[in-house]
Amino acid sequence: MNKTELVEAMANNAGITKKVAEEALKAFTDAVADELKKGGKVQLVGFGTFEVSERAAREGRNPQSGEVMKIAASKAPKFKAGKALKDMVNGK
Repeated sequence: MNKTELVEAMANNAGITKKVAEEALKAFTDAVADELKKGGKVQLVGFGTFEVSERAAREGRNPQSGEVMKIAASKAPKFKAGKALKDMVNGK
């Protein structure tokens, strides 16, 4: 499912226009991104948790030359599914 299909599904499920659904989706993604930028997390009970995962600096290898290179420390967004979502996906 891509963004257009998600917006259409949201509009149909909520009985709203596609334009309103797209605005709601943008507001949601912006709010989650802003909270993650601040180092916080967004927890939706029954659905899951969005949070930031810290990756330590490490050494890697260039796959073409085999040369050792340093990979800088970084942060990455992470999503952990909640129990209710896992159960729904597994048909429980």
